[in-house]
Amino acid sequence: MQDTYDLIVIGGGPGGYEAALRAAEAGFKTALVEERAIGGTCLNRGCIPTKTLMHAAELYREAGRFEEFGLSAQSVSYDMAKLQARKAQVVENLQSGIRQRLKSHKVEIIQGHGMILAPGRVQVTLAGESSEGLPEEKVLEAERVLIATGSVPARPPIPGLDLPGVFTSDDLLDAPAGDKIYDPLVIIGGGVIGVEMATIYHALGCQVTLLEAMPRLIPNMDREIAQNLTMILKKRGVQIFTGAKVTQVARDGSETGLVCHFELKEAPQSLPAAGVLVAIGRKPNTAGLFAPGLEPAMERGAVTADGNFRTSLPGVYAAGDVIGGIQLAHMATAEGIAAVEVMAGLQPGVNLKAVPGCVYTNPEIASVGLTEDEAKAAGRNVVTGKSLMSANGKSVIENQDRGFIKLVFDKETEVLLGAQLMCARATDLVSELTTAVVNSLTRAQLAAVIRPHPTFSEAVTQAAEAASK
Repeated sequence: MQDTYDLIVIGGGPGGYEAALRAAEAGFKTALVEERAIGGTCLNRGCIPTKTLMHAAELYREAGRFEEFGLSAQSVSYDMAKLQARKAQVVENLQSGIRQRLKSHKVEIIQGHGMILAPGRVQVTLAGESSEGLPEEKVLEAERVLIATGSVPARPPIPGLDLPGVFTSDDLLDAPAGDKIYDPLVIIGGGVIGVEMATIYHALGCQVTLLEAMPRLIPNMDREIAQNLTMILKKRGVQIFTGAKVTQVARDGSETGLVCHFELKEAPQSLPAAGVLVAIGRKPNTAGLFAPGLEPAMERGAVTADGNFRTSLPGVYAAGDVIGGIQLAHMATAEGIAAVEVMAGLQPGVNLKAVPGCVYTNPEIASVGLTEDEAKAAGRNVVTGKSLMSANGKSVIENQDRGFIKLVFDKETEVLLGAQLMCARATDLVSELTTAVVNSLTRAQLAAVIRPHPTFSEAVTQAAEAASK
């Protein structure tokens, strides 16, 4: 069975389905091949489920803080199965919307595992079985193929990570593992996934411990943000060990209990756990993607692509997590769309150089462009302006934890080079500052904007004004 298209997209996550929609708009007859649920990791096992649980957990945490506001305390309870049901409802609603968009654009969705047999030829092992009980396959042909298969959780070679009760974020965001509450919970990895999961489970009343091998949490972000986050989490009761090397996870002698062994300054340590979350990052998903002997050029497990998203295989393009680099859903979307625009002979419409990064802790964290340390390391002469959120009216009204907005400007031109935010709504506010970085706006231009009062955004004005001093 063989079908012909202008473009075959392998992978139905944000990079894949948005690329397919853009291809349809460009007039391409397009097929979208997805092995699991439409929406990929972001919608089904990542961004959306995490933030749904985060929202519910924060409501629970706030309800338990009535005494802080001079109100009478009340009994608060939650049910993980109900939280997961709410998550499933959100996912289903968004999935339905994506499918409707694809249908309206006449993109053909093919459920199954796609494998590239040769440039322009993709074999799909269809989901389900034929009437004979065997896997059913079909071969698709197209002038172009776009790989957008995303990434999967990485598992380090640590003994015991295959034990029941040890899981990745993918596992934790899917039932049945997600229906359980793990108290105490040990999280291996203090990056974005680790600190977000720590925020969720601590808000639900669990004892949480974070183990990070690097000297600080979220090591790829601004140092001051990491310091502030560590201080806030510790104040709330989260245990944090940085410079910790996990050596083994073992049974504690019972049927379900675990012990996580690690070294801290070369001294052996151990922690009891009802569950252990492995959150050390993700790796490109290329399993079974290429026929034997057809593998393209790759580097550290990622498919190598040039500036126009072309791989070493003729007519085969790649975008998103599968090519390494910045592993974010919005980056995958931008790359997927840009790849299609290149195929169509169009000028890519999105600037790929200023990519905002977000962490959905409480308070939220966001950044874009260069940090002060990065700018100085690149030989730039910079000036910074910072506004503390403790002086921000909206932050005081909402009883927010300590935070700040910091802006980094080139000293000579006063052009904004980067911004780091740690405050409520940081993940929304960063869009304004991303616009400023993309368009090389200056300190004076940012300071000249009238921002409404009382809002968190007023701190952008104050940070810009502070830089003039």
